[in-house]
Amino acid sequence: MKSDLPKVLFPVLGRPMIHWVLDALQKAGISKTIVVVGYREDLVRTELSGRSNIEFAVQAEQLGTGHAVQMCRDQLRSGAEKAVMVVAGDSPLIQSTSIQRVSQEFFAGGFDCLMGTLIKPNPQGLGRIVRDSDNRFARIVEQKDATEAEQKICEVNMSTYMFERDALLEALENLGNNNAQREYYLTDCPAFLLSKGKKVEAKPVLQDCESLSINTIDELSAVEAKMREMGYPCAS
Repeated sequence: MKSDLPKVLFPVLGRPMIHWVLDALQKAGISKTIVVVGYREDLVRTELSGRSNIEFAVQAEQLGTGHAVQMCRDQLRSGAEKAVMVVAGDSPLIQSTSIQRVSQEFFAGGFDCLMGTLIKPNPQGLGRIVRDSDNRFARIVEQKDATEAEQKICEVNMSTYMFERDALLEALENLGNNNAQREYYLTDCPAFLLSKGKKVEAKPVLQDCESLSINTIDELSAVEAKMREMGYPCAS
């Protein structure tokens, strides 16, 4: 983002983008939220000090998305909650109705892991959902690792997951970093659980607008334009 400001604090329609994400979680009925902080964590903590039911976990080194969730293990073990939803802090267009839909599908299906996905005609840069011959979830493949055939897949991972807590903890304990970036990827957790006979699936229940996340200033502008089109209020 070409700035010293943590990305989740970049203003979107006049508010730090993380507030839009937290608003959606709260509206969907999520009872407690753990925010993983790292770079300039003091700024994030200060910004969120007025919100209730927020806890923090510290990721001192940025070693991947799986590593970020690993930093929450103690809080997950000590909590009473048996299900855990994981979402990204840079997706202010996440919809409370989608969160509810993922949750409903998760409990109705008795899943150990359920990913909310969507169909995107131009999935450039996004992880693809690979399915087996019976159309069941097989794995997530990142674009840089995808074959030519896999790159034509239009069902994409948007970092919206729901896990049974103990299944998630088991997967986190077994995450490796045998990849070019030497990072721990949350995207490896569903395939690990599947290999252990757990019930894992991906369902394209997310909405088109949720395909827009923010990694650049241009993407931030595109998200703001979409939010205005959808009637989001601008902060004064």
